[in-house]
Amino acid sequence: MKTTDIDVDALLAPMAEHLRPLVEEAAEPVMIGIHTGGVWVAERLHQRLGLKESLGELDISFYRDDFTRIGLNPQVRPSHLPFNVDERRIILVDDVLHTGRTIRAALNEIFDYGRPAAVLLVVLVERSGRELPIQADVVGTHMDLVQGEHVKLNGPQKLRLTVHKLS
Repeated sequence: MKTTDIDVDALLAPMAEHLRPLVEEAAEPVMIGIHTGGVWVAERLHQRLGLKESLGELDISFYRDDFTRIGLNPQVRPSHLPFNVDERRIILVDDVLHTGRTIRAALNEIFDYGRPAAVLLVVLVERSGRELPIQADVVGTHMDLVQGEHVKLNGPQKLRLTVHKLS
């Protein structure tokens, strides 16, 4: 197996700067991270942007479209949204946008909590292989990976992106 490491902090700084004007123009935006890697990225962006509201966390396990095929994830965590989502501008954060199915599941769960005014999607990595028409508004890096290559965020203390190629 061949691996390549990528410096996550080098990606987070420009992401926060790109987000700053979007956050400043929105009235009381809230941020939600998707378990687990999305929460790790969201924690760092939330801190860099100095958002007032607590960070929300989603576990989309019950909203996955493959739930009946793969069964219950043994590490299912409760979602925690310490704010009302109705008419709020939401910054939804995930680590890797690949097929789009995780984001679809996250949006379904958010809408079960209420009707936001808008949702801004922020991802650390946008990789090739989209299956649904979902696109991020803010991206740390784009990766064109081929079959057999995967990207994974490791953390949470020291975030590290690793690209694996099975050989």
